[in-house]
Amino acid sequence: MIHVLIERLIADDMEETYEHAARSTLHQAFSAPGFIRGESFADINNPMHRFVMCKFRTARDWQQWVESDARHHMMNLINPTLAEPEKVTLLEN
Repeated sequence: MIHVLIERLIADDMEETYEHAARSTLHQAFSAPGFIRGESFADINNPMHRFVMCKFRTARDWQQWVESDARHHMMNLINPTLAEPEKVTLLEN
């Protein structure tokens, strides 16, 4: 199994739009092959700094989700709400 850490910085005045799009994306990920679970977090010191931690069965499952039409569609909604591109880190234990 792998963990995927997604780090995002929300642009000014875009928090509500981001929240809606991010929740929809996480809900759609539940149907992605190999998806196990996902959680979202806000930085205590900067609520515009967000993290999403997902668990996938394999890196290949993650890559298939990244390349899926569903994620592309959702990222088209999320990207305009960000102050900078998201950062993705794949982790294993």
